[in-house]
Amino acid sequence: MSTSSASVAPGARTERRITESVIAYFWSDNARRVQTVLGLIWLLDGGLQFQSFMYGKGFIQLLQGLTAGQPHWVASSVNWGATTLQSQQTLFNTLFALVQVAIGIGLLYRPTVKPALVLSFGWALVVWWFGEAFGMMFMATTPMGGAPMASALTGAPGAVLLYALIGAVVWPNGRLGGLFGARGARAVWATLWLVMAWLWLVEAGGANGITNSINAAPSGMSWLSSVQNWFAHAAKGDGVVIAIVLAAVSAAIGVAVVVNWRPKLFLWLAIGLNLLYWVVGQGFGGIPNGGATDPNAGPLFVLLACAMFPLVTPETRSAEVPKLASPQRPPAPVTT
Repeated sequence: MSTSSASVAPGARTERRITESVIAYFWSDNARRVQTVLGLIWLLDGGLQFQSFMYGKGFIQLLQGLTAGQPHWVASSVNWGATTLQSQQTLFNTLFALVQVAIGIGLLYRPTVKPALVLSFGWALVVWWFGEAFGMMFMATTPMGGAPMASALTGAPGAVLLYALIGAVVWPNGRLGGLFGARGARAVWATLWLVMAWLWLVEAGGANGITNSINAAPSGMSWLSSVQNWFAHAAKGDGVVIAIVLAAVSAAIGVAVVVNWRPKLFLWLAIGLNLLYWVVGQGFGGIPNGGATDPNAGPLFVLLACAMFPLVTPETRSAEVPKLASPQRPPAPVTT
C-alpha cells in the first residue's frame, strides 16, 4: 500500500502543480479572468471570420444592408468599405480574421496584453464603423410596423464597442478600473445603460416593435425558435409598455452602479437581463444560424458586468475618512 501511494503521489503532485500554474497564469484575479475570457471571445470571432460565408457575396450584402436609413456620411462610408472589401475579399477577410486571432492570443499571453489591447481598440473602432454602422445608432426612426434597428434587445449600441470598453477597464496598469479608474469605469457603465434606456424609449417601434424585433432575430434551432415565438406572442400589442419598463430598469442599473447603491444587486440584474436579450432578441448572435461574425452584445455585457464587480465593493472607511485623533487628557493643573 505504501509503495502504491509513493508511486502515485509524485504524478498527482505534478498534475496539481500544473493546474495551479495554469490557474495562476489565466485566472489569478478578476482583471486577469476578464482578460482571458475576452481573449477567448476574440479567438471565437477570428474563427467565425474564417467561415466560407465571409468569403462570399452574402457578407458584402450584409454590410451594404447596414446603410438603409443611415445619414449620408455613414451610408457612403460603409458602402465604400464594402466595395473595398469586395475588390480583394479573400485577402482582406483573411487579414480581418488573423487580426482578431492575434488579439485573442495576445490577451492570453501575459507579456503581450497591452499591445493586444491597443490593437483591439483600433480594430474595434474600424469594425464599429464599417461592420456595425455604429450599432445603427444614427439610423432614422423605425419604419412603420418594422422592427427597431438600434435596440438594446438586438445588441445596440454594438458588440464591438463593448470589446473596447472592457479592454479599457481591465488595462493592466495596477489600479482598479484600468484606464478609467474605478469611478471613471462606473461613470462609463452608467452612460452606457442610460443610452440603452434612451434607446428603449425612442426606438420601441410601437405596440408591436418588440414582437417584430424578436421575430426578426436569428435562430437556427427549433427549441430556440419556440422560445422566441413564445416571447414574441407575449409581447404582442404591449411593446410601448414593455419598452418604458425596460427603459426605467436600464436607467436604474446605470444610476445604482455609479452612485454605488446596492451595486452588486444591479450588476446581477444586468447580467440576467442581457442573458435574456441574448437568447430572445439576438439568437446567440446568430452563430447557430451561420454567418455570424461575433456572439453579439449579450455575452459582452455580461463580461463587462463581471469586470465591474471589484469596482463597486464599498471602499474602506480608512481610505475615505481620516481617523480622528485619540482624545488627549487635559494637562494637569499646576500647583504651587
